[in-house]
Amino acid sequence: MTRIVVAGGTGFIGSALTRTLTARGDEAVVLSRSPQSGSHSSVEFRRWSPSRGELDPDALRGVDVVVNLVGAGIGDRRWTRARKLELLLSRTGPTLLLAEAIALGRSDGSSQVRALIQGSAVGYYGDRPGARLTETSPPGSGFIPDLVKQWEAAAIPAAVGGARVVLARTGLVLDARGGALSRMLPLIRRGVGGPLGSGMQQWAWITLHDHVAALVHLIDSELSGPVNLVAPNPATNAEVTAAIATAFDRKSWLPVPRLALRLALGGFASEILASQEVTPAALAADGFTFAYPDVTAAAAWLRHEYQQSVTGR
Repeated sequence: MTRIVVAGGTGFIGSALTRTLTARGDEAVVLSRSPQSGSHSSVEFRRWSPSRGELDPDALRGVDVVVNLVGAGIGDRRWTRARKLELLLSRTGPTLLLAEAIALGRSDGSSQVRALIQGSAVGYYGDRPGARLTETSPPGSGFIPDLVKQWEAAAIPAAVGGARVVLARTGLVLDARGGALSRMLPLIRRGVGGPLGSGMQQWAWITLHDHVAALVHLIDSELSGPVNLVAPNPATNAEVTAAIATAFDRKSWLPVPRLALRLALGGFASEILASQEVTPAALAADGFTFAYPDVTAAAAWLRHEYQQSVTGR
């Protein structure tokens, strides 16, 4: 049994990870700004306030692994100057707080966290049409690549302190109940969810099921450094939307023009329209097996998950 702290454990990905960890018999500790709001008999809640630099001194005591998934939603609001700063600080602040606490605990003997699984993003690579990207590929340029570089750098103190640090560079996480797809799915089900822009941009995607399984694999493995959490078969935006539409017995025919996306989403449109053919080289070399490696299998799983959410199962 492993004792694991999950920062961001009440969010879209964090809550799914926490359920999986407790189901396999691990002790899950969720860091929360309001611990009293958490009510799950098998999950322990500990208080922290990243914005104030406050962390319960006992939060890391007896902990084996920390998983940090904290960060404001990239596409939740338009990218004003203030929002860009919030996107950065909501990632670097909590990461630095945890990394320094891990290093200090290992130094003074108050805790012996052996690994930090640090959330990151394939946005690190930027818009790279025509390039096949692995963990050794250099960073791109622009706001998101710069943000991700600073985000990852905030985890350095944990590595310096002797902990194994994994930079989990996540792609577009597909799920019927949350994330970006939950906003697209109603349009697809109405038959009006077509390609975004030209639809030819490569999307680095992964199902929530495989994403959580990959995080568990990283907890158990000895991998360190950057690891791409994406499916092994990249697909274009048009292929992704068409596969999902087909799974729901709909047509994917109405494209959303680039200009409309930019007017509606501002700077975030550049991320949707970016082309990134990212491959999970590190996971593949470490023996990880994807349950849903291609968009057809992923779309069928999405329909199953959606039906379960409708029936309440």
